Amino acid sequence: MVAEAAQKLDRREVERLVREVLIQRLRGSITPPPSEERYASYTPPSGGPPHPLVVNVSARHMHVSPENLEILFGPGAKLTKLKDLYQQGEFASEQLVTIVGPRQRIIPNVRILGPTRDYTQIELSYTDGIYLGVDLPLRISGNHEGTPGITVLGPKGAVNLTRGVIRAERHVHMSNEDMAYYGVKDGDYLKLKIDGPCGVIFDRVKVRWHKKVVLEVHIDTDEGNACDIETATKIELFK
Repeated sequence: MVAEAAQKLDRREVERLVREVLIQRLRGSITPPPSEERYASYTPPSGGPPHPLVVNVSARHMHVSPENLEILFGPGAKLTKLKDLYQQGEFASEQLVTIVGPRQRIIPNVRILGPTRDYTQIELSYTDGIYLGVDLPLRISGNHEGTPGITVLGPKGAVNLTRGVIRAERHVHMSNEDMAYYGVKDGDYLKLKIDGPCGVIFDRVKVRWHKKVVLEVHIDTDEGNACDIETATKIELFK
Protein backbone atom coordinates (compact mmCIF):
# COMPACT_ATOMS: atom_id res chain seq x y z
CA MET A 1 0.00 0.00 0.00
CA VAL A 2 1.27 3.46 -0.86
CA ALA A 3 2.15 5.22 2.38
CA GLU A 4 0.61 8.60 2.96
CA ALA A 5 -0.11 10.90 5.89
CA ALA A 6 -3.88 11.11 6.18
CA GLN A 7 -5.54 12.13 9.38
CA LYS A 8 -8.47 14.09 10.70
CA LEU A 9 -8.03 17.82 11.05
CA ASP A 10 -8.80 19.62 14.26
CA ARG A 11 -12.60 19.92 14.51
CA ARG A 12 -12.46 23.72 14.75
CA GLU A 13 -10.37 23.87 11.57
CA VAL A 14 -12.84 21.65 9.72
CA GLU A 15 -15.74 23.81 10.88
CA ARG A 16 -13.92 26.96 9.76
CA LEU A 17 -13.25 25.54 6.30
CA VAL A 18 -16.84 24.33 5.92
CA ARG A 19 -18.12 27.79 6.88
CA GLU A 20 -15.79 29.28 4.27
CA VAL A 21 -17.15 26.94 1.61
CA LEU A 22 -20.71 27.94 2.44
CA ILE A 23 -19.87 31.65 2.46
CA GLN A 24 -18.11 31.45 -0.89
CA ARG A 25 -21.02 29.53 -2.37
CA LEU A 26 -23.44 32.20 -1.20
CA ARG A 27 -21.22 34.92 -2.64
CA GLY A 28 -20.76 33.00 -5.87
CA SER A 29 -16.98 33.32 -5.62
CA ILE A 30 -16.10 29.65 -6.01
CA THR A 31 -14.81 28.72 -9.40
CA PRO A 32 -17.51 26.53 -10.99
CA PRO A 33 -16.49 22.93 -11.58
CA PRO A 34 -16.53 21.64 -15.14
CA SER A 35 -19.33 19.21 -15.81
CA GLU A 36 -17.94 15.82 -14.87
CA GLU A 37 -20.64 14.39 -17.13
CA ARG A 38 -18.75 15.80 -20.13
CA TYR A 39 -16.96 12.69 -21.22
CA ALA A 40 -16.89 13.92 -24.81
CA SER A 41 -15.87 11.36 -27.36
CA TYR A 42 -15.60 10.82 -31.06
CA THR A 43 -15.69 7.38 -32.66
CA PRO A 44 -14.57 7.13 -36.30
CA PRO A 45 -16.22 4.73 -38.76
CA SER A 46 -15.50 1.02 -38.39
CA GLY A 47 -12.67 -0.60 -40.28
CA GLY A 48 -9.28 0.20 -38.79
CA PRO A 49 -8.02 -0.61 -35.33
CA PRO A 50 -9.48 -3.71 -33.63
CA HIS A 51 -11.44 -1.42 -31.31
CA PRO A 52 -13.05 1.97 -32.07
CA LEU A 53 -10.73 4.89 -31.29
CA VAL A 54 -12.36 6.98 -28.55
CA VAL A 55 -11.09 10.19 -26.92
CA ASN A 56 -12.59 11.06 -23.56
CA VAL A 57 -12.16 14.26 -21.60
CA SER A 58 -11.48 13.49 -17.96
CA ALA A 59 -12.64 16.26 -15.62
CA ARG A 60 -11.04 16.81 -12.21
CA HIS A 61 -11.64 13.85 -9.93
CA MET A 62 -10.39 11.85 -6.98
CA HIS A 63 -9.39 8.22 -6.45
CA VAL A 64 -9.60 7.16 -2.83
CA SER A 65 -8.33 4.42 -0.53
CA PRO A 66 -10.87 2.62 1.71
CA GLU A 67 -9.22 4.15 4.80
CA ASN A 68 -9.54 7.72 3.54
CA LEU A 69 -13.08 7.07 2.31
CA GLU A 70 -14.09 6.18 5.87
CA ILE A 71 -12.48 9.32 7.26
CA LEU A 72 -14.33 11.50 4.74
CA PHE A 73 -17.71 9.74 4.79
CA GLY A 74 -17.81 7.84 8.06
CA PRO A 75 -17.03 4.32 9.32
CA GLY A 76 -18.10 1.59 6.90
CA ALA A 77 -18.58 4.03 4.00
CA LYS A 78 -18.71 2.51 0.51
CA LEU A 79 -18.76 4.18 -2.90
CA THR A 80 -22.17 4.18 -4.56
CA LYS A 81 -22.34 4.13 -8.36
CA LEU A 82 -23.74 7.13 -10.22
CA LYS A 83 -22.81 5.98 -13.73
CA ASP A 84 -20.49 3.56 -15.47
CA LEU A 85 -17.38 4.87 -17.21
CA TYR A 86 -16.02 3.65 -20.54
CA GLN A 87 -13.66 1.05 -19.11
CA GLN A 88 -15.46 -1.97 -17.68
CA GLY A 89 -15.71 -1.95 -13.89
CA GLU A 90 -14.90 1.76 -13.49
CA PHE A 91 -17.58 4.22 -12.45
CA ALA A 92 -18.34 7.75 -11.31
CA SER A 93 -19.63 7.60 -7.75
CA GLU A 94 -22.25 9.72 -6.04
CA GLN A 95 -19.68 10.85 -3.46
CA LEU A 96 -18.36 14.42 -3.77
CA VAL A 97 -15.62 16.17 -1.80
CA THR A 98 -14.25 19.70 -1.43
CA ILE A 99 -10.54 20.37 -1.90
CA VAL A 100 -8.74 23.26 -0.23
CA GLY A 101 -5.50 24.64 -1.69
CA PRO A 102 -2.62 26.38 0.11
CA ARG A 103 -4.15 29.78 -0.77
CA GLN A 104 -7.30 28.68 1.07
CA ARG A 105 -9.09 28.66 -2.26
CA ILE A 106 -11.69 25.96 -2.55
CA ILE A 107 -13.06 23.74 -5.30
CA PRO A 108 -16.26 21.94 -4.27
CA ASN A 109 -18.06 19.01 -5.87
CA VAL A 110 -14.98 17.03 -6.88
CA ARG A 111 -16.28 13.59 -7.78
CA ILE A 112 -14.74 10.34 -6.55
CA LEU A 113 -14.26 7.65 -9.16
CA GLY A 114 -14.56 4.00 -8.24
CA PRO A 115 -13.70 1.40 -7.32
CA THR A 116 -11.47 2.27 -4.37
CA ARG A 117 -7.72 1.93 -4.80
CA ASP A 118 -4.77 1.27 -2.52
CA TYR A 119 -3.84 4.96 -2.71
CA THR A 120 -5.57 8.31 -2.71
CA GLN A 121 -4.98 10.62 -5.66
CA ILE A 122 -6.48 13.84 -7.01
CA GLU A 123 -6.23 14.67 -10.72
CA LEU A 124 -6.57 18.32 -11.71
CA SER A 125 -5.94 20.48 -14.76
CA TYR A 126 -3.21 23.11 -14.88
CA THR A 127 -5.95 25.75 -14.67
CA ASP A 128 -7.15 24.19 -11.41
CA GLY A 129 -3.59 24.21 -10.09
CA ILE A 130 -3.12 27.89 -10.86
CA TYR A 131 -6.42 28.74 -9.15
CA LEU A 132 -5.59 26.72 -6.05
CA GLY A 133 -1.92 27.73 -5.88
CA VAL A 134 -0.64 24.18 -6.41
CA ASP A 135 2.33 23.50 -8.69
CA LEU A 136 1.03 20.38 -10.42
CA PRO A 137 3.54 17.81 -11.68
CA LEU A 138 2.70 15.90 -14.86
CA ARG A 139 2.46 12.24 -13.87
CA ILE A 140 1.00 8.90 -14.82
CA SER A 141 -1.62 7.75 -12.33
CA GLY A 142 -0.07 6.14 -9.25
CA ASN A 143 3.30 7.92 -9.51
CA HIS A 144 3.26 10.15 -6.44
CA GLU A 145 6.98 10.64 -5.80
CA GLY A 146 7.63 14.32 -5.11
CA THR A 147 4.00 15.34 -5.65
CA PRO A 148 2.22 17.97 -3.54
CA GLY A 149 -0.56 17.38 -1.06
CA ILE A 150 -3.84 19.09 -0.34
CA THR A 151 -6.70 19.16 2.17
CA VAL A 152 -9.83 17.19 1.32
CA LEU A 153 -13.14 17.81 3.11
CA GLY A 154 -15.97 15.29 3.31
CA PRO A 155 -19.25 15.34 5.23
CA LYS A 156 -17.81 13.38 8.16
CA GLY A 157 -14.18 14.46 8.32
CA ALA A 158 -11.12 15.74 6.52
CA VAL A 159 -7.90 14.29 5.17
CA ASN A 160 -4.55 16.06 4.91
CA LEU A 161 -2.79 14.53 1.92
CA THR A 162 0.96 15.08 1.92
CA ARG A 163 1.21 13.87 -1.69
CA GLY A 164 -0.90 12.51 -4.55
CA VAL A 165 -2.09 15.66 -6.35
CA ILE A 166 -1.17 15.54 -10.05
CA ARG A 167 -2.01 16.59 -13.55
CA ALA A 168 -2.51 13.30 -15.37
CA GLU A 169 -0.21 12.77 -18.34
CA ARG A 170 -2.33 12.28 -21.45
CA HIS A 171 -2.41 8.62 -22.31
CA VAL A 172 -4.08 5.87 -24.32
CA HIS A 173 -5.30 2.61 -22.84
CA MET A 174 -4.48 -0.34 -25.10
CA SER A 175 -4.92 -4.10 -25.16
CA ASN A 176 -2.49 -6.53 -26.81
CA GLU A 177 -4.51 -6.32 -30.05
CA ASP A 178 -4.39 -2.52 -30.05
CA MET A 179 -0.62 -2.42 -29.44
CA ALA A 180 -0.03 -4.90 -32.26
CA TYR A 181 -2.11 -2.77 -34.65
CA TYR A 182 -0.24 0.45 -33.80
CA GLY A 183 3.15 -1.24 -33.49
CA VAL A 184 3.86 -0.03 -29.95
CA LYS A 185 4.54 -1.42 -26.50
CA ASP A 186 3.60 -0.33 -23.00
CA GLY A 187 5.28 2.98 -22.14
CA ASP A 188 5.77 4.13 -25.75
CA TYR A 189 4.44 7.46 -27.00
CA LEU A 190 2.11 8.25 -29.89
CA LYS A 191 0.72 11.44 -31.41
CA LEU A 192 -2.98 12.26 -31.41
CA LYS A 193 -4.37 14.29 -34.30
CA ILE A 194 -7.77 15.88 -33.88
CA ASP A 195 -9.33 17.47 -36.96
CA GLY A 196 -12.05 20.08 -36.68
CA PRO A 197 -12.58 23.83 -36.26
CA CYS A 198 -9.97 23.87 -33.45
CA GLY A 199 -7.86 21.00 -34.73
CA VAL A 200 -4.60 20.19 -32.95
CA ILE A 201 -1.90 17.52 -32.76
CA PHE A 202 -1.05 16.39 -29.24
CA ASP A 203 2.45 14.96 -28.86
CA ARG A 204 3.55 12.40 -26.25
CA VAL A 205 0.39 10.40 -25.67
CA LYS A 206 1.65 7.60 -23.45
CA VAL A 207 0.66 4.00 -24.15
CA ARG A 208 -0.75 2.20 -21.11
CA TRP A 209 -1.34 -1.54 -21.41
CA HIS A 210 -3.87 -3.77 -19.72
CA LYS A 211 -5.21 -7.01 -21.14
CA LYS A 212 -8.81 -6.16 -20.24
CA VAL A 213 -9.04 -2.55 -21.46
CA VAL A 214 -10.65 -1.19 -24.62
CA LEU A 215 -8.94 1.45 -26.76
CA GLU A 216 -9.40 4.86 -25.14
CA VAL A 217 -7.44 8.13 -25.05
CA HIS A 218 -7.69 10.31 -21.94
CA ILE A 219 -7.04 14.04 -22.12
CA ASP A 220 -7.81 16.58 -19.42
CA THR A 221 -10.24 19.50 -19.41
CA ASP A 222 -7.71 22.07 -20.61
CA GLU A 223 -6.76 19.86 -23.54
CA GLY A 224 -10.36 19.05 -24.37
CA ASN A 225 -11.25 22.74 -24.39
CA ALA A 226 -8.23 23.63 -26.53
CA CYS A 227 -9.31 21.32 -29.35
CA ASP A 228 -13.07 21.65 -28.70
CA ILE A 229 -13.30 17.88 -28.78
CA GLU A 230 -17.06 17.84 -29.23
CA THR A 231 -16.66 19.43 -32.68
CA ALA A 232 -14.00 16.95 -33.86
CA THR A 233 -14.51 15.61 -37.37
CA LYS A 234 -11.76 12.99 -37.30
CA ILE A 235 -9.23 11.60 -34.84
CA GLU A 236 -6.09 9.63 -35.48
CA LEU A 237 -3.27 8.02 -33.48
CA PHE A 238 0.11 7.70 -35.16
CA LYS A 239 3.84 7.51 -34.42
